[in-house]
Amino acid sequence: MAITLYHCHEARSMRSLWLLHELGLEFELVVMPFDTRALRTPEYLAIHPLGRVPCLIDGGTKLFESGAITQYLCETYDPAGLGRSADHPERAEWLQWLHYAETIAVHGASLVQQFIVIQDDAQRSPLVQKLESKRLEKSIEVVDTTLRDREYLLASGFSAVDVAVGYSLHLGRAWTALEAFPRVNAYYQRLSARPAFQTSLPDRGAGSPLEGRP
Repeated sequence: MAITLYHCHEARSMRSLWLLHELGLEFELVVMPFDTRALRTPEYLAIHPLGRVPCLIDGGTKLFESGAITQYLCETYDPAGLGRSADHPERAEWLQWLHYAETIAVHGASLVQQFIVIQDDAQRSPLVQKLESKRLEKSIEVVDTTLRDREYLLASGFSAVDVAVGYSLHLGRAWTALEAFPRVNAYYQRLSARPAFQTSLPDRGAGSPLEGRP
C-alpha cells in the first residue's frame, strides 16, 4: 500500500512532507485546510483522534507525531542515509536534535496562536508574546552555537534532523529575525535552497497560516 500523508500548509506536517521528498518516496498527499471545522469532522477524527496534522499512514502503520514519523521513515527506508542506526556513533546526537526540533517549534506555535489563531486583540497576551519570543531566541542560540564548526547539525553532514530543526526555524523566522544569528541564518539558507524544501512549500495564496510573514 502507498504512503499517505495528511498535511496543512507550513504546519508541523511540513517536516514529514519535506522528508518524504528528501527520501524520494512515492506517497499520496492529502492537503487539509488550516481550519478546525475541517480538521474536526468525524471522518478526519477517525484518522487522527486530535484532529491535527501530520498523520502518516503506511500500510497498517499509522503515526501522528512528526518526530515519530521522522524516526519511522528513516529507520524503515533510509537508516544508513538520513537516519542513524542504533549502533551508529552519532545515534544519540541524532535523537537529541530530532526532539530538540520540537523545543524550538513549541515556542513558534505559541506565537502562531497569539498572532494568528486568536483574532481578538483583547484576548492576546503581550506577556505571553514577550516570553515566547525570548524562549524562541534562546532555543535558536543553541543551534547557532552548535554550528560554529560545521555546516549541519551532525559532523558527518546533512541528515533528517536538519529537516526537523530546519522546519522549526522556518516557523520561528516568522517571529524572530534569523539575521541576528549569523550561523543559523546561513544554515537556513542552505536548507531552504534544497529542492525537497522548495517542493514542500505551498503555492502563493494556497492558505498557509504563515502567508505574508517574512
